[in-house]
Amino acid sequence: MRNANVRNDMNTTHPMTKSFQKLFEPIAIGQCLVKNRFVMAPMGPAGLCDADGAFTERGIEFYVERARGGVGLIVTGMNFVENEVEKHTRGAMPCPTANPMLFIRMARTLTERVHAYDAKIFLQISAGFGRVSSRVAPGEAPIGPSVVPHRWIDGLMCRALSTDEVERIVAKTIDAAVIALRSGFDGVEIHAMHEGYLIDQFAMALFNDRTDKYGGSRENRLRMAVEIVQGIKKACGSAFPVVMRYSPKSFIKQLGHGVVPGEEFTELGRDLPEGLDVARLLEKAGYDALDSDVGSYDSWYWSHPPMYQKKGLPLPFNAEVKAVVSIPVITAGRMDDPELARAAIENRQTDMIGLARPLLADPRLVEKIRTGKRETIRPCLSCHEACMGRLKAFLTISCAVNPSAGREREYALTPAVKKKKVMVIGGGVAGCESARVLALRGHEVELLERSGRLGGHLIPGGAPDFKEDDRALVAWYEQELATLNVAVRRSTEATADMVRAAKADAVIVATGSTPKRFSLGCDDNVHVAADVLTGRAEAGDATVIIGGGLVGCETALMLVRQGRRVTIVETLNDILTLGGPLCHANRDMLADLLRFHGVDIRTGTKAVRVAGRNLIVAKDGVEETIATDSVILAVGYDANTSLFDALQDDGLELYRIGDARRVSNIMYAIWDAFEVARGI
Repeated sequence: MRNANVRNDMNTTHPMTKSFQKLFEPIAIGQCLVKNRFVMAPMGPAGLCDADGAFTERGIEFYVERARGGVGLIVTGMNFVENEVEKHTRGAMPCPTANPMLFIRMARTLTERVHAYDAKIFLQISAGFGRVSSRVAPGEAPIGPSVVPHRWIDGLMCRALSTDEVERIVAKTIDAAVIALRSGFDGVEIHAMHEGYLIDQFAMALFNDRTDKYGGSRENRLRMAVEIVQGIKKACGSAFPVVMRYSPKSFIKQLGHGVVPGEEFTELGRDLPEGLDVARLLEKAGYDALDSDVGSYDSWYWSHPPMYQKKGLPLPFNAEVKAVVSIPVITAGRMDDPELARAAIENRQTDMIGLARPLLADPRLVEKIRTGKRETIRPCLSCHEACMGRLKAFLTISCAVNPSAGREREYALTPAVKKKKVMVIGGGVAGCESARVLALRGHEVELLERSGRLGGHLIPGGAPDFKEDDRALVAWYEQELATLNVAVRRSTEATADMVRAAKADAVIVATGSTPKRFSLGCDDNVHVAADVLTGRAEAGDATVIIGGGLVGCETALMLVRQGRRVTIVETLNDILTLGGPLCHANRDMLADLLRFHGVDIRTGTKAVRVAGRNLIVAKDGVEETIATDSVILAVGYDANTSLFDALQDDGLELYRIGDARRVSNIMYAIWDAFEVARGI
């Protein structure tokens, strides 16, 4: 029996907002009828399979939760089709051919449960990575269509596959599709003629200088993709849908270097005219749909768009693809705005809406749109911290704002055994998340925030125009806490005596952190970044930012777009290196944007002093002068621990979370809060 203290957003139904009806019209992919236009776009299911390549219970729950949330079609993340020609670590991703009987047993449970929600599910099967493989086993050279440079490891060359090896990969891909059919999947998606994966490398003249039947002419370069679809149709029947993950444009100006929006360049990969011709050929070969985006691993921030890319960025390209094919086109890439999605379908830019990261953030996003509750959707920040960032670190896929993603059963909230009075001190993301989870579990919660607003560092962090989803997350927390009747006391600074007098059963200290400051001699025009971002201080027409971390670089991007002349001074030898590695897509795009907009970046350089309207800096012991109207400090944060220190010997049930425990990022603030609050 469901406990009434655990709120369920699905209990109340509302008439669907009329303007979104188009998003809920059925559509056919081949002979497979999908109930609406929403697709869970593929994401690598790292941590969701066992060492034999079969989905685990955790993996099953991951996909079932999105089916329960209303999505019409689920496309699983990549499943390797073999582990002989291209070696992979066992258990890194599912592999149908590794142990077919076990795979079918577990996958059949997955497909049966997904089908219970009237959703369809396609298995994405990968022919391989080639030059974009993450790591290479000792003694194993990476593979490719030809001898080409590896994407990630400088100086490492890929060995060219033999004709026999290519044929074996094709045969294994067909075998994997047969296993998918026997497992109850409604179709397969081929991974991938997109992003520069192995099939894409074969298709591009840039990487393919073969002289056998898989090289030379465009027809030969596409032969691998054609043999796969025709072999699957022969083995599984013509009615079994086969989709191609596709990119009509690569955005490669140089190997390993991206192209920012608005930059002029010569395309070395697949340009759009060729991409349209290839789309026609893929339809003619027998593919039933194109799951289409743009970009490549050499320009990664198009395929995996961070917050610096505009929403719906593939739509102009996919509109042209849709105009030349009659099969459905699926578009993913920051497509979480329902208005944007509706307009894209009405304007014939796409047929279906692919959602990947937004369904990590809120697995019930689709149902919330359908029932007129879009304001309750938890926003995706496009931060990549817990999705792609964790995949690249060989960790389980999850979500920065939704810690239960990828561990749905383990992290399912249960009613508190004993209702407690809990005081939460601090209204940043850690405090808000802990208050939300506590209230969902039935506790009586009081939250104290010393400022007049909730949000903490999300307030300055969300100031740039490209951080609209940070602002949306603050609004979401405001609404959630109000709906849950959390007593929020703003403009209230908690003291140790106040906490003691409250006699709460448990106290959570989420007092955050404070920007670091240091003196440069004359500090009249020296400000911390947070004050500039929130408008409490004004940056000059020429400004120097000390600190090339994420805060400093995002502040620089905001200011240079305002027309200011900006210099970054960083003591380390590169920017965006401190505080843990960012996902390549985010780091590369931010760094490329700064250079594109003319930000002067001085690494290995130390700020010494302010002298009039100049900042004196030193590099390799030699002083230089930078003319500036203002100096902005972005040199990190100090944890606010004084309240916790004053209380920790009082015998209270006391917890410290977020930056007050360890200065980090939004993800760990939210994850700390969720973990602690679920255990009280």
